[in-house]
Amino acid sequence: MVTNEIMCGIAGIIDLVGQRPAPEGVVQRMARAITHRGPDEEGFLEQPGISLASRRLSIVDLADGQQPMTNEDRSLFVVFNGELFDYVERREELVRQGHRFRTHCDTEIIPHLWEDHHEGMWERLRGQFAIALWDERQRQLHLGRDRFGIAPLFWSRQGDWLLFASEIKGLLASGMVPPRPDRKGLDHVFTFSAVPGPRTCFEGVQLLPPGHCLRIAPGNSGRSPVITERSYWEMDFPAQGEEEWGDDPSALVDEFERLLLQAVEERLRADVPVGSYLSGGVDSSMILALACRLKGPAINTYTVRVNAPEFDELSAASLSARHIGAKPPIVQEYGDREALESYPRLIEAAEAPVIDTSCGALLKLAERVHANGQKVVLTGEGADEWLVGYPWYKAAKLMGFLDAVPGVNLSDLARRCYLRLNKVPHFPPEWRERVEASIGGQNAWIDSYGLLAISKLRFYSEQMREVMNDSHPWGELGFPLEKAKRWAPLNRGIWIAARVLLAGHLLQAKGDRVSMHSSVEVRYPFLDEEVFDFTAKLHPRWKLRGFRDKYLLRLLAERWIPKSIARRGKVIFRAPLDSFHMDPEPPFVAQLLSEDSLRRTGYFDLKEVTRWRKGFRELRPHSLPRLSVEMGLTAVVATQLWHHQFMGGGLADLPEWSGSERSLPTA
Repeated sequence: MVTNEIMCGIAGIIDLVGQRPAPEGVVQRMARAITHRGPDEEGFLEQPGISLASRRLSIVDLADGQQPMTNEDRSLFVVFNGELFDYVERREELVRQGHRFRTHCDTEIIPHLWEDHHEGMWERLRGQFAIALWDERQRQLHLGRDRFGIAPLFWSRQGDWLLFASEIKGLLASGMVPPRPDRKGLDHVFTFSAVPGPRTCFEGVQLLPPGHCLRIAPGNSGRSPVITERSYWEMDFPAQGEEEWGDDPSALVDEFERLLLQAVEERLRADVPVGSYLSGGVDSSMILALACRLKGPAINTYTVRVNAPEFDELSAASLSARHIGAKPPIVQEYGDREALESYPRLIEAAEAPVIDTSCGALLKLAERVHANGQKVVLTGEGADEWLVGYPWYKAAKLMGFLDAVPGVNLSDLARRCYLRLNKVPHFPPEWRERVEASIGGQNAWIDSYGLLAISKLRFYSEQMREVMNDSHPWGELGFPLEKAKRWAPLNRGIWIAARVLLAGHLLQAKGDRVSMHSSVEVRYPFLDEEVFDFTAKLHPRWKLRGFRDKYLLRLLAERWIPKSIARRGKVIFRAPLDSFHMDPEPPFVAQLLSEDSLRRTGYFDLKEVTRWRKGFRELRPHSLPRLSVEMGLTAVVATQLWHHQFMGGGLADLPEWSGSERSLPTA
């Protein structure tokens, strides 16, 4: 029997100029800081010039799969966080080619693949992973991350040392990475409500982007170290007009069904029961239906009940479960009390300001999964990204009709009139022109993220305005401008969705970080490589047909789930922002927004924050201007809380994160 790992945590340090041993205790502290990612076991490699660490959350026998994993002659060492979903087939191929295996663990295929393909290994891996491989013969360290950014991997160069870890907490715990704010990283938060990387909110700390690998070759004998980053895989789409038209809808649905069923089957591979998140929407309902077809109806389902009627999806989730024949959902309640109680832990888990308050609901839901004795759940992220399920695509399509008149930008004029009429601050025309130039033209996501970006004009201090004027977050995304010029505009939107919302938010603050905080792994069938390749080649009409989003998925869903769910419009899972703006304010919010706290951080304009803490109530409820202000105030609270937790405390009567060693060891 072949068994696979479950999500773990990895860390390490390498001497860039020789073979000095790592400072005493550094790699052990790094591993301890991410114990929640792997509470069952730890493993270390400590050799001159290189130290690796692994925290393991096991499924089966602890003796089978201890990391670091090696090849036969112990010239390669691997620490691995993640899942390789085709490991069964890969292992059989490697055995036929003469490779010998000592364990039944998927990690062991990595050194053998490296023996055969070296750096060509990365594009052959399928799954969700962050990997560190030490090649003793070449004396090189190789780091790599999966295509869509499911498993995180951070790194930092500190003088003649390079450190890496699954979480920033691991880097800070080394005592060699001082916690300092990166104000340009904070500006990314106010641009995207996400941290897509490579920049983070911590100065000197980088996030390895999805589909990228890093080669670190230490220097010696007068030779300087060489650190080389490259993309081993990039999202791509056919040229506009060359997409697959698909004359036979039934055949397309059949193929989509086959690929998705295969993706679910592979992600059900585990020696522990696999559960499923269920929101009541078409995405998670489809995943549950396919999982029940493969495993039977005994799969546990988990859902959140938000205590606000406009956000509650419990009735839809229960309807889906009954139709599929699954067990009734296990319900996690989430209201003002839960939002406020979980928020500090949410920021600690995410290691960045989090504006989307529903992330706290996912933190609580993962705790519920853990308390129920489970370690693995399936979820539906990816469908909205691949098949344009967000409402702003429709809004962008409507706005596009205004630009049908050549030479007249009526859509931009309409935006500006709306903002002026509602007395909302707005950026000069050059701002939008600059953004559009960096991502190949108009895009649905510019307006979506603009609702939050306006908060910069409301709340930034003079110092942060200088940062904003010197920063270009959209330009740091690495958008493949020349290649993308041939894509359909809708596919350019998919690239932004995957790079920013998916990798920078859903897979982090709503995915890995909140789930692994409770030692729970989340798996994503829609993020299967073959599923993406299939949807990427399709003509946009299969994604947005008129104003019907996720058109192909809805056709498939009508075979499996209630039509009312299959045809249900997109309901973005979120929680109310009111919890943080109640009157009177919660004590920790009032402390974080006090005059003293705001002056100490220096990020925000004291006068404007004070004004809008009361003034937002004068705006019409549920209007875009009010939503923009509430989002901005929540972002201010989140940033102040993040600073308190990671930059030394002193802003509120809340604990600060205490896992970092403040003193820098001498090497």
